Amino acid sequence: MTRLRVCIVAPSLDIVGGQAVVAQRLMQHLAGDADLAISFLPHNPRLPGVLRALQRVKYLRTITTSVAYVVSLLRELPRHDVIHVFSASYWSFLLAPTPAVLLGRLFGKRVILNYRSGEADDHLTRWRWLAPAVMRRASLIVVPSNYLVDVFARHGLVATSIFNFVDVSSIPYRERGPLRPRFLGNRNFAPHYNVSCVLRAFRLIQDEHPEARLVVAGDGEERERLHALARELDLRHVDFVGQVTPTAMAELYDAADVYLNAPNVDNMPNSIIESFAAGLPVVTTSAGGIPYVVTHEQTGLLVSPEDHRSLAEGALRLLADPALGQRLARAARQELLAKYTWRAVHPEWRSAYAGRSGG
Repeated sequence: MTRLRVCIVAPSLDIVGGQAVVAQRLMQHLAGDADLAISFLPHNPRLPGVLRALQRVKYLRTITTSVAYVVSLLRELPRHDVIHVFSASYWSFLLAPTPAVLLGRLFGKRVILNYRSGEADDHLTRWRWLAPAVMRRASLIVVPSNYLVDVFARHGLVATSIFNFVDVSSIPYRERGPLRPRFLGNRNFAPHYNVSCVLRAFRLIQDEHPEARLVVAGDGEERERLHALARELDLRHVDFVGQVTPTAMAELYDAADVYLNAPNVDNMPNSIIESFAAGLPVVTTSAGGIPYVVTHEQTGLLVSPEDHRSLAEGALRLLADPALGQRLARAARQELLAKYTWRAVHPEWRSAYAGRSGG
């Protein structure tokens, strides 16, 4: 049997972020396909010895890692049939996906550009001199949401959606009765994820429920600012747990009773569909592609971005109305099982690799 050789080009788990997690999850599930040979090429290769030390030095890190990455592409891409390239936006797009797409096509390979950034509209507008031209070189553009399909269409690009998926066996489902004031947030500490809005909302929640608790998972550039804000707001019972493993994250979902999310820019957050899997009612801003995932009053509660008062009001409403929380969580679970499982997306990835979708 001839196996289709697929090279997944993506960040390794050394880089904190959703792309790395999604790539690893996809590879684990594709490993069961006997007719596929899956290999991994990281955007951020680890270098040996002295060169590894250079990767810790600002500016030198980018140069040495980029050179090593391109060398890896030149060595590995000719050995594969399909090149599956994970992509973010802006400079990350230039440094990682662009060389993989261009070299993959130079070698005559089927190249799938898997674009995953909620900042696509701004990226395609600001970088219209480069990004669309590179993207058109791909055999197929795959995005994780219909929101991004619509964004790409506005820029004259055709994209196909294959949704993110959750391994439901790894996240225990629990029906909540009367909801306890136990809240969870788990976005990276980047400005556009606006974790500060969650903290400000929690201040209002705690005014009504002094015993309320909030677990904040994640890390990033805003760590010190967010810790300082929690002190400034005089918040009690807030636990910053840092970056956690998927296993530990499943335990945090199970321990919480309400999920809070407040980004200003977003696409299709894994954390929301993982909350669906756990039976955790969701209160979130309506940024970017979130309304394509969460239907207001049906599978969650939506509020406007940068509105911590409305975020708090949504959370307090759930605490006051247990039946609402149960109804939202049950409907969200059904939505998850229909759209966001491996069973749902597996045939779509096989079609993409085989060339039965797109170019």
